[in-house]
Amino acid sequence: MQKTDKSSQNVPRIIVSGGGTGGHIFPAISIANAVRERWPGAEILFVGALGRMEMERVPTAGYRIIGLPVAGFDRKNLLKNIPVVWKLCKSMLLAKKVVKEFKPDVAVGVGGYASGPLLKAAAAAGVPTLLQEQNSYAGVTNKMLAKRAAVICVAYDGMERFFPKDKIVLTGNPCRQDLVITQEKREEGYRFFGLDPARKTILMVGGSLGARTLNESIVAAFDKLAVSDDLQVIWQCGKYYYQEMRQLQREGKIPANVHLSDFLSRMDYAYAVADLVISRAGAGSISEFCLLQKAVILVPSPNVAEDHQTRNAEALVRKDAAVIVPDKLATDKLFDEALALVRNGNRLRELSRNIALLAQHDSAKRIVDEIATIVKHHRL
Repeated sequence: MQKTDKSSQNVPRIIVSGGGTGGHIFPAISIANAVRERWPGAEILFVGALGRMEMERVPTAGYRIIGLPVAGFDRKNLLKNIPVVWKLCKSMLLAKKVVKEFKPDVAVGVGGYASGPLLKAAAAAGVPTLLQEQNSYAGVTNKMLAKRAAVICVAYDGMERFFPKDKIVLTGNPCRQDLVITQEKREEGYRFFGLDPARKTILMVGGSLGARTLNESIVAAFDKLAVSDDLQVIWQCGKYYYQEMRQLQREGKIPANVHLSDFLSRMDYAYAVADLVISRAGAGSISEFCLLQKAVILVPSPNVAEDHQTRNAEALVRKDAAVIVPDKLATDKLFDEALALVRNGNRLRELSRNIALLAQHDSAKRIVDEIATIVKHHRL
């Protein structure tokens, strides 16, 4: 890596670290885009985990990324952590080298184990750090890094139970910039998916990889959906399950009013036409639902650290801003709940109004405001 004399630069040099899932990567890229909007000449370097999706998504977004061989700890089988410790030590050495050579003004951590070595190395070198915590229940990495952070940007109230209160700034989670609903986009969405504007539309998404429980739930409801002439479903099953679900389609088992897809390239169109959304309870998705004022049924994944998706969902349910169906009950109950709700206009409007009250607007720009303050103080 080429060494740079920071004193000759008038624009900030920023490292953004973290990733592992889209829930970490989308906010990271949104923050970087907002940095570029504020300072067009800013030097931005991403640091992620080798083999994870950020190594592909970040370059596609136009940014340089360095991968560390870091891996997450296996909490169920401790013996499997022997190589993990070795990878962590190697990642720490590489992170120190990156910080020394890049000379950042600030290091931004968006969560996930990839951010641990880099932000620890930055703090040890006297570089101020900013954490962005997406969930209502803080992740292990961010909790460990909080003590030395300059600012911690959060998306939920009550985060002082995890972080020092004087460091917390409520900014919300940055979202994809194209998610704006207009009447024109709604009409384009109906045409794009080949839908009937006179029918109610349910959108079910399980993430880019898919969610087995959601897929099993809709398969169990095919008979009910087949006789529901008043509605239609956009079903993103995920790439892991697409061939299996496509076979059901070839066998004629998927009702005509259910539109199967492995991945939705135009999520803006899908949101625009949806009267009701069924989703996992990832923090990034919830932030989008709030901004778009979408009535939503959340089915939290049980396979995440600290069961944080359930806590994300419960934060909305407490404010009557979403409906929750536990994963273990979804196959039997999810679509009974969905069919009743999508036909209840008053309840849909109530949920929409309540979730809109939780929206945090311009989150990426507000995080960049905090970065700007840090950079200014760091250069004094």
